[in-house]
Amino acid sequence: MAYQNIKIVDTTLRDGEQTAGVVFANKEKLRIARFLDEIGVHQIEAGVPVMGGDEKKVISDIVKLGLKASIMGWNRAVISDIEQSIDCGVDAVAISISTSDIHIKHKLQTTREQVLEKMVMAAEFAKKEGLYISVNAEDASRTDMDFLIRFADAAREAGADRLRYCDTVGILDPFTTYDRVKTLIENTDIEIEMHTHNDFGMATANTMAGIRAGATHAGVTVMGLGERAGNAALEEVVMALKHIEGIDLAFKTEMFRTIAEYVSLASGRELPAWKSIVGSNMFAHESGIHADGAIKNPLTYEVFSPEEVGLERQIIIGKHSGTKALIVKFGEYGIQLTKEEANELLRKVRSAAVDLKRSLFDKELMYIYDDVFGCRA
Repeated sequence: MAYQNIKIVDTTLRDGEQTAGVVFANKEKLRIARFLDEIGVHQIEAGVPVMGGDEKKVISDIVKLGLKASIMGWNRAVISDIEQSIDCGVDAVAISISTSDIHIKHKLQTTREQVLEKMVMAAEFAKKEGLYISVNAEDASRTDMDFLIRFADAAREAGADRLRYCDTVGILDPFTTYDRVKTLIENTDIEIEMHTHNDFGMATANTMAGIRAGATHAGVTVMGLGERAGNAALEEVVMALKHIEGIDLAFKTEMFRTIAEYVSLASGRELPAWKSIVGSNMFAHESGIHADGAIKNPLTYEVFSPEEVGLERQIIIGKHSGTKALIVKFGEYGIQLTKEEANELLRKVRSAAVDLKRSLFDKELMYIYDDVFGCRA
């Protein structure tokens, strides 16, 4: 299909920081904003200005950095919130209000009509101030479709530039996402942003499904940081667009590992070895068949090169290794093993890996070599 120009909206500094127990220092927020801008993010949701204090100050400081990315402030559908965003100098605002009946009844304790009225008043005010406007339909995935269409139409008429479709509790699957977003697009005339949560492990898949249905914006966070199970991950969405959908956003993807490490440290949240795209195991090969294939041609077991995301290929020696991997590994040490020597070493290597319950370090491999073949001069 012919995709429109896809924009990446990063909310690491807002939704990412709403992860339970996470607080970014102001200097860290500034550094993360610079990273996001450098890699190519189109819009940075920098925080919640109405919180005041350090939050408002750092949003103002991010604006003053003069980044290429648009800087957005998050707001309730309240004019005084938007005034705080204007004070920070942002060029864009997110105006958020719940649209599902369960939220309207139990959280807002109001009516659908009052939700529409509050949203329209806030959007019209922001429009008069010359701001780019995203109207966020919180809990859109549990919202009656007829009402969501009314909400989207009212937002557009009030001056909104896009509608943020929020899967607030992460209940969607890609098939349902595609159908609902397609229906919404066919019945409204406003751009759609996907904002998905990962409660069932489908945030990135749902974002991709929404884009395939015609959404033009993807809301993401570095490493998928976010409330509960997190959001769609920046690095996953960008790389999936590039390598699965053929949409190259020209991001500096070689910085993905660096920014993930920084956000991991700043947030106090682990960057797992098995994390897709940026985890250290992405290009670590131990299984004999896999390692042999990767040695002969990396494309046999790698969809893209490790350098593309700032990683390196690793041949790991452990229980599942084969002779080819041993020969290559010892070649790195300047030792040319014969096939027979490799077979003899392999038995010892596998036994040691089972005893230690892990793969082996380089020095341990040399100790085994010395035990089998005698110390080398």
